[in-house]
Amino acid sequence: MTKYIDFIKKAFSSESVDYTKISIRSAVLLLAIPMMLEMAMESVFALVDLYFVGHLKESGFAIQTVGLTESVLSIMYSIAIGMSMAATALVARRIGEKNPEKASQSAAQVILVSFVITFILSLIGVIYAEEILILMGSKPEAAAYGKDFTRIMMGSSVIIMLLFLINGIFRGAGNAAIAMKSLWIANIANIILCPVLIKGFGPIPAMGLTGAALATTIGRSIGVIYQLYHLLVADTEIRIKLNYFKPDFKLIKSTVKIATPGIFQFVIASCSWIFLAKLVATTGEENASAGYQTALRLMMFFILPAWGLSNAASTLVGQNMGANEMLRAEQSVMKTVKYNVIFMLIVSLLFFLLGDFLVGFFTKEIEIKNYATNALHIMSVGFIFYGIGMVMINAFNGAGDTWTPTWINFFGFWMFQIPLAYFLSEHLGMGPKGVFISIPTAEMLITIVAFILFKKGKWKTVKV
Repeated sequence: MTKYIDFIKKAFSSESVDYTKISIRSAVLLLAIPMMLEMAMESVFALVDLYFVGHLKESGFAIQTVGLTESVLSIMYSIAIGMSMAATALVARRIGEKNPEKASQSAAQVILVSFVITFILSLIGVIYAEEILILMGSKPEAAAYGKDFTRIMMGSSVIIMLLFLINGIFRGAGNAAIAMKSLWIANIANIILCPVLIKGFGPIPAMGLTGAALATTIGRSIGVIYQLYHLLVADTEIRIKLNYFKPDFKLIKSTVKIATPGIFQFVIASCSWIFLAKLVATTGEENASAGYQTALRLMMFFILPAWGLSNAASTLVGQNMGANEMLRAEQSVMKTVKYNVIFMLIVSLLFFLLGDFLVGFFTKEIEIKNYATNALHIMSVGFIFYGIGMVMINAFNGAGDTWTPTWINFFGFWMFQIPLAYFLSEHLGMGPKGVFISIPTAEMLITIVAFILFKKGKWKTVKV
């Protein structure tokens, strides 16, 4: 027992570990434990907001607004994830080569580029918040109700980007514990602030839905301050000096080369989710949309830890390729697949057996509950495939081969999932249920293709 406790303590510590030398099992688990908890904390943001928002008087409008805003924000998340993917690949490769100074310089350039892009897009979101909600399928009265929430969330996109990006830098360096702790701090602040700002406390007035946006933004900002301290001040392997932010166009070019397809990779997936959310809203109206968004939040709560586990593959592939250990890189991926399949199998059983109970925790509206439970049961059919697929995608990205998963996503989501969802929901008259069915079907196809391409091994030739 003492041995296991010591291992967990090591996973939570910020001490430097050479992941190219220790056993593959230990390397995967040392990274996976904090990475899973990090992603679990990210999903808590959405669930905390959903819980308090779901108990507001206008809960149908509120839940829909939160869901539709998150769908639009997923484009921002895509940019953040795409840039963090480049950061992880570049930093991991340099750390594998035992060159922490070059890793730190690469990290600074990724932050510089990401900040400029996200700042411009966040301004657009602030100005056109109400129009964006209407475009997403919200009725004018619902859009008017939720515009302030959307405006604050879109305006905080730079904070969201930094939270994702800097954690990607720490993951690439193998310091997943700092990434995890930053999300813990952000979530504790959000959990405290949500009821205070939504319902009011003492001299603080009740702000309703707007309070939820403020709580999330303040919480994430505190998490980013913690990250910046460890990036700029603390004595860690990645230590950014202010002069590293001076534009280095060679490094920027290398960053953009990896990040551009990485961004498209997730924008493709995000746009597909946006289309599905709009399709549910138009074929089933507010209750179906609210039920679908509730199911998505619950699904993401359990899938994000699996994504965290799969992030271990990204770090290990990058660092082992930097150390020229190609066989070890591939073995690390397959070991991660094994653990992720076990985790997703447990989640599938949980949703089948307790789906109605879990949904009931967030809403008491019968029709919303029915849609949410139905969506959970259908989508969970593909969970094991999700588990395998996300490891494959992260393995490609960790190698710097961001084009392969981009093309996989393009054909899987845009050429298959969207047409299938439209055909089932509109032409066959299945409504929201047709959309639910299209999700696991597409994920199964994407996973099969990704696994075949991974085994072919072209990713091993990528230089970053």
